[in-house]
Amino acid sequence: MTSLSDKAITIISNLEFQERYYFTKEDIRKYFDNNKQVYDFIYNQRKNKRIIKLNKNKYFLVPIKARYRTWTDHPLIVADEIMNGKKYYIGGWYASKYWKLTDQVPMQIDIYSPNKYGKTKLMNKRYVFHRIRPEALKKGVKKKIKGHQFIILKKSETEKWKSNR
Repeated sequence: MTSLSDKAITIISNLEFQERYYFTKEDIRKYFDNNKQVYDFIYNQRKNKRIIKLNKNKYFLVPIKARYRTWTDHPLIVADEIMNGKKYYIGGWYASKYWKLTDQVPMQIDIYSPNKYGKTKLMNKRYVFHRIRPEALKKGVKKKIKGHQFIILKKSETEKWKSNR
């Protein structure tokens, strides 16, 4: 563990003040002279667990107030940020829990998308990506939680999915 530099404190505190916990390289580029400094900053902060990489160009800022450099956000918001808010929907047991069709706490968040697949673990949650056809994206419906929009499987489709289990 290393201490934060003055520049790092400035950047992190500005992002926190603006409540921009999800950010891209473009958001912090104004603090640096060239791209190498941006990449070095991100590399060092990831190494010190101050930044978590969500996808190719999006990061999550762990707030300074996080006591043990661990922080979590609502899984539906994290899933939306991973997918940049488009071409996905959340299904499976998490959708079933959201629509109150089950009392079980889901072990993972199932994200259905035409272009991403695999598994990842972020902020102590497991995210599993399933590949679907692009026309299946119509099964999703937009909802809001904590002022953030996300896409989840329609209730009727979730009931159909659950009855097949």
